Amino acid sequence: MRNPIHPPVPGSDAAELLQKRALASHERLDSLRFGVPEGEEISGLRRLVRESWQRSARLQANPDVAEAPLAMDQDELEEYRRRHPLAAIMPVIKKLLVQPSHDSGLLVAVGDDVGRLLWVDGDPVMQRRAEGMMFVAGADWSEASVGTSAPGTALALDRSIQISGAEHFKRSVHPWSCTAVPFHDPDSGAVLGVVDITGTETAVAPHTLSLVEATVAAAQAQLRIERLQLAAAVREKPRRRSPAATTNQALYRNSLQLLGRDQALLSIDGRTVSLSARHSEILAILGSHPDGLSAEDLCTQLYPGDGSSVTLRAEMVRLRKVLHELSPGAVPESRPYRLPVELLPDSGQVLSCLQRGAHRIALEIYKGAVLPRSEAPGVVQLRERVSHLLREALLSDGSVDSLLKYAELPEAKYDVDLRLAVLKLLPPRSPKRAAVVADLERIDTELTA
Repeated sequence: MRNPIHPPVPGSDAAELLQKRALASHERLDSLRFGVPEGEEISGLRRLVRESWQRSARLQANPDVAEAPLAMDQDELEEYRRRHPLAAIMPVIKKLLVQPSHDSGLLVAVGDDVGRLLWVDGDPVMQRRAEGMMFVAGADWSEASVGTSAPGTALALDRSIQISGAEHFKRSVHPWSCTAVPFHDPDSGAVLGVVDITGTETAVAPHTLSLVEATVAAAQAQLRIERLQLAAAVREKPRRRSPAATTNQALYRNSLQLLGRDQALLSIDGRTVSLSARHSEILAILGSHPDGLSAEDLCTQLYPGDGSSVTLRAEMVRLRKVLHELSPGAVPESRPYRLPVELLPDSGQVLSCLQRGAHRIALEIYKGAVLPRSEAPGVVQLRERVSHLLREALLSDGSVDSLLKYAELPEAKYDVDLRLAVLKLLPPRSPKRAAVVADLERIDTELTA
């Protein structure tokens, strides 16, 4: 049997055979969960589903728990949705997907970049049925929580996906099928979330995937247009925040780019500034401690030797001036030193992806070490943590292509174990083996010299 990227056409003999084989694999799923190596017990699944089941088992998702966990209560959900960039594109989603689905037996869900559902709408009867498995706003549908599903697996792979019936890891979801497409930031390309259609067999029809992909493309274009309009409004009134700027702060995720650069880029409300090396270190450290740090603790993490609180205060005065010009609401607080705005460091995105098993997305985000030349103890600790966790995830679960891509990074230039892992995965006659062997010889020569 072929291992297609998408499930067979619903109602066909191939689709029926796929379901029988998936159900047979479920009967032996416990052996997979308890560490039996890959083999015949999951050979009836499509490759991407089989690999997702393996990730789900390693992440200790439980197929016998009927309900997904609730990640946010109603108050948290409302506040989070209000501030999330995807809130701005919901009118597009509702017009193109939600309204047509009300009498079609389908549900439309929009989730964030870690798999938490933020909006679930559509056929009222199906909504009531879906509550039984907690397919509701505020629930966590990442692979780490529920195993293989279209929303969680689309995020783990950063690609469109369709999951049919018994291909779901969680057995309570077997009556359902779903199609999901990741939603990318139109400017940075970072994953902002996922758009999903869930329902009966029609949810995995070929035209359903095309519809969701077209809707996501339209929504991404709309978000880009609204940002351009906001930027124009801000330029017209540079000294005074316009109503448009205040209303549409949620169009952006405040971010801090630390990976592979010596001077961080800080973006707040759509405005970006390049920071000095020292200010980059301060924000990298404060961004890792949302509850704040005392002056003494910040000195310890900032200066390799005995840091002076007087020197720190002088740096903070300069940093506050830079941030005030960018956005007055971003000026750090003191006692303790703390950022009043939520920042999304790219290093934090990598760690979040690794935590949910999405190492491919983590590698795409990872542009190099955190502030590679910094000697600040807090930055060194963050740098080593991100680098170590990414490397370990790739060595334990990475494909050949992922390992080879990681090998191109400066920090992997002399990584012998990484290249030996690639040789172990490559078929004996693969043309890629010669380049890896040559790279190992190069390492041996340079280290010997």
